[in-house]
Amino acid sequence: MSGSDFLVLDIGTAPARGRTAWLATALREAVDDGRLRAGDRLPASRVLAADLGVSRGVVVAAYERLTEQGLAEGRAGGGTVVVASGVTAPQPPRAAEPRRRPAAALDLSPGVPDLSAFPRTAWLRAERAVLSEMGATDLGYGDMRGHVALRTALAGWLARTRGVHVEPEGVLVVAGVAQALALLWRVLGASGVAEVAVEDPGSKGARDQLESWGMRAVGVPVDAEGAQVAAIPERVTTIMLTPAHQFPTGVVLAPERRRALLERLTATDGLVVEDDYDAEHRYDRPPVAALQAAAPEHVAHTGSTSKTLAPGMRLGWLVPPRRYLDDLVQARHDADLGSPALPQLVLARLLEDGGYDLHLRRVRRRQRLRRDAVVEAVRRHLPAAEVTGVAAGLHVLVLVPHGVDDVAVAQRAAAVGVIVHPLSRHRLAHAASERPGLVLGYAAHPPDRLETAVRAIAAAIR
Repeated sequence: MSGSDFLVLDIGTAPARGRTAWLATALREAVDDGRLRAGDRLPASRVLAADLGVSRGVVVAAYERLTEQGLAEGRAGGGTVVVASGVTAPQPPRAAEPRRRPAAALDLSPGVPDLSAFPRTAWLRAERAVLSEMGATDLGYGDMRGHVALRTALAGWLARTRGVHVEPEGVLVVAGVAQALALLWRVLGASGVAEVAVEDPGSKGARDQLESWGMRAVGVPVDAEGAQVAAIPERVTTIMLTPAHQFPTGVVLAPERRRALLERLTATDGLVVEDDYDAEHRYDRPPVAALQAAAPEHVAHTGSTSKTLAPGMRLGWLVPPRRYLDDLVQARHDADLGSPALPQLVLARLLEDGGYDLHLRRVRRRQRLRRDAVVEAVRRHLPAAEVTGVAAGLHVLVLVPHGVDDVAVAQRAAAVGVIVHPLSRHRLAHAASERPGLVLGYAAHPPDRLETAVRAIAAAIR
């Protein structure tokens, strides 16, 4: 009987008509229990196929499944390499043992992307090309707005994909949306802005940052058509929104509310801070143009690569109205003298040669499968719940029945190693009529782990 020293694989234990699934499962289990670790190279498909006495197609298909699950990747000239270490699925503590909180095994926090999908090969290829071409002056203190190559590439890409109207000189390269917001709050606060209207529910992190600059957040209710523009107090002229994919509900700001908002901005000379945090990820609906396209003098548009490449890259952009640009550039100078040159030039090349768009298409296919898996798991294990915000993004909102304490559920889930955000965490105001819920990020885990997580959440609710 054929077998392989690699993982002590015995083909005799495989079903005759399920060899690909058998091998994929064996590989996955080896990642889970630590026998295969990040950086380990899998045997060449021809070699393993010969050892096992199977067709090469069986091994190739098994490797592809591992890649689709985000646990491995094929590298040009380097074969297939494990890129993520596994974690054993969480188990509830035994009754006889003291209850203690284990390290988080399954983090379903919203905003956590699939870090294993980072396009290492494409990035390395672009970086080598950039290093061979860049001049000495590219390594010096540069324009505080960012390198002209990236600003030019971003202006074109944002126009093509988001409808943003801007010339390269109007783009400010920043270290993620967090820095874009910090610069805006600094400049706006200095100009006398004391209150900012924010969505409720909305991002607690963004709200905390706003308040850390001494400004007050004024809640604006959100329903199925987005922020209720008519509910914004007349005295408040600065508004922070996520119109393309509202966080955390996932709804889109309805056309009639967009029109009402634009009319309000014109009448009050107001400003909208548009956080376009994950607009690149969409599955079941056409793209929604950025709000900035309709009112460039009243909208500060910001986005980043944190949800598409990795938050650790700290690459983002801010497209403000022209009246704020000089003050924002000065604030950037005072903060840190600008962004690193090399990552800017690499991203510019990927935007120009299509590598970034190719990466987005690949990630989108993977995330659609994960989205489908978490929705199906909720349908099966939480039949009384309602899932919203599924058409785009990297998270869903699971509304649970009235009477469920979503904070307590999140705490019980965390006790068995599953991290989720209660909807209550992102609310400013709480009303008895509002349904509790859980915000589930699905980008960082393959389908079977999402199934495990939802089962644990269902047990926490029960």
